[in-house]
Amino acid sequence: QVQLRESGGGLVQAGGSLRLSCLASGSIGTINAMHWYRQAPGKQRELVAGVTTGGTTTYADSVKGRFTISRDNAKSAVYLQMNSLRPEDTGVYYCYALSRTGFSFSGSWGQGTQVTVSS
Repeated sequence: QVQLRESGGGLVQAGGSLRLSCLASGSIGTINAMHWYRQAPGKQRELVAGVTTGGTTTYADSVKGRFTISRDNAKSAVYLQMNSLRPEDTGVYYCYALSRTGFSFSGSWGQGTQVTVSS
């Protein structure tokens, strides 16, 4: 079992920046990849960015060039640096860890952190 705890959300004006953090605990040795998802009011949860243990990253088209995901394996942490924020970036941001044990995969979610971007 992996437990995740996000922090760093808040209220910011358009054009501003925020840095989200996610700290993992528990069976951290099984974590294969970590991701950030977000969910805006009335919308489905969507992938924002992801990073593998090896450092390969992926981003949603809407955040490319503005957001940067990074990972500190020693601290079992993943970060999301968000620059040039837009009102449409508003939502609850969730950390997700994909774990692998042998041939079995499982996922863990954090409780989420609210990001609000005002225009």
